Formats: sequence, C-alpha cells, structure tokens
Amino acid sequence: MRMRYKLAPTAIYKRAYRNFIRKHPELMEKTKERLELLQNNPSDPLLKTHPLTGKLKGLMSCWISYEYRIVFKKNGAVLFLLNIGSHDEVY
Repeated sequence: MRMRYKLAPTAIYKRAYRNFIRKHPELMEKTKERLELLQNNPSDPLLKTHPLTGKLKGLMSCWISYEYRIVFKKNGAVLFLLNIGSHDEVY
C-alpha cells in the first residue's frame, strides 16, 4: 500500500485558492480531484509533476489543467501547498 501524504496549505495558498475558485468555479471539482491524486501519489502521470528551476528551485509543480498549476514543496510525508493559479501567476 502506498503512503498517503499530508497536505499542508500555507496562508498564501489558502488565499490564492479562494481567489482561484471564485474566478473559476467550474474547476472546483477537478481541483479537488487533483489534490486527492497529489495526496495519494505525487508522481501520478495525470498530474505531470515536475521540479522547478531558477528562483523556484527546490519546489515542485503539478497540473490542474493545461493552464493551471499547483506549486508545492515536498518535505518527507508532508506536501506544503504554496500557490495555485495560471502558469504566469504562479511562476
């Protein structure tokens, strides 16, 4: 059985999430599904999880959809959720 990761949303992520869902209510269910996948298996191919470079080196990103991402930091069994939004907003 795979390990289940703990999701730890930061204050910045929580605010960004509220704004994201307000702007894109149609993505609420898909975002919840992606967070569930992330919690169960951050390497799931549907998430297209990848390490970031440059000023965000050490962080990871996964897809909600082609345009929208979740940025997080993995620390052991905890995934710190840092930001959510469009590609341009989070990078």
